[in-house]
Amino acid sequence: MESELPDIYCPFPQRSNPHVGHTREHLTTWTRQTGLVHRESARDRFEQADFGAFVGMVYPTANAEHLDLVADWFVWLFLVDDQLDDGHLGRSPERIQDVVARMRAVVEGTVPGPWPGEELPTAVVALADLWERTVPRAAPHWRTRFAWHLMTYLTTATTWEAGNRADDVVPSEATYIAKRRHTGAIHVCMDLIEIVAGIEAPESLHNDPRFITALEASCNVVCWANDVYSFEKEQVLGEIHNLVHLVRHHRGYGERQALEHVCAEIAAETERFLGAEAELLGTYPQLSGMLAPYLDGMRSWMRGNLDWSRQTPRYNPADVSQYAQPGEYLEETVLGVAAEHAAPAKDPAEARRS
Repeated sequence: MESELPDIYCPFPQRSNPHVGHTREHLTTWTRQTGLVHRESARDRFEQADFGAFVGMVYPTANAEHLDLVADWFVWLFLVDDQLDDGHLGRSPERIQDVVARMRAVVEGTVPGPWPGEELPTAVVALADLWERTVPRAAPHWRTRFAWHLMTYLTTATTWEAGNRADDVVPSEATYIAKRRHTGAIHVCMDLIEIVAGIEAPESLHNDPRFITALEASCNVVCWANDVYSFEKEQVLGEIHNLVHLVRHHRGYGERQALEHVCAEIAAETERFLGAEAELLGTYPQLSGMLAPYLDGMRSWMRGNLDWSRQTPRYNPADVSQYAQPGEYLEETVLGVAAEHAAPAKDPAEARRS
């Protein structure tokens, strides 16, 4: 598939973290301990994705402890996302309200233990572990922002996206672009730059229009590049929440034209980031010790996401038909709701016409 895609402009250098090998081993242990991945078919797909390599590409300067932590966040987000994107639950928002409420309770520090005879969903158990390892040492304003981004991801994915699927609603490009930064959980991942880099950005910086522009542009680059590389997989699954698909739908473009359009928009957002970055560094030279690693983290995300997307079987499979049976890799215990295995995927040929 990669050879068929238009080139995506990215002027940032390739990098990787030296602790990737350790993090791969850590992920194997942590996913077994939490129960997030236990069936053999799910384990095979999880290992093929190589999230350890991914996290090393997007956080190349993290120490070993922080790389393990953000890798665990990655896995949690990806596995929850798979349940919502690929399975039946992503079309039945009312069926996962309780588990989202449990997650909110973890974030708010009020999570109750399971009722007698009840087992908490593994995603809730794993989230409690992640929260305890991430949040206590962070500044209060960071915790507030991080919690809001996490819950906005969960509620947007479980209500807006799921509601669209259930009601056959095709969102506009503008609406999708605004929501995409939340459904992709990219704000959650950008927040973790402060943890990895050991910096504490004041609220005044987060409210600065130039910082908002740099962050928004870098988030768009990551999300839209993901849409380009996941387009074929999502067509197989009949997924409408993809910018390439929406460009085709609303503008009447052919597949190649839509891909080229989105890649051109990615290039424009990259240039918008570079302009905002230069303005920030020129305006706040006294903050360069904090700004430079933050902006470098955004650069690493844009580059690393692109590099991983080009190599992972998750978005570049030799045989996209592997995604036609999500029940082979979705773990029902992740959200603790019987998934009825998965919504039936469209025939690949039919999906490509949609």
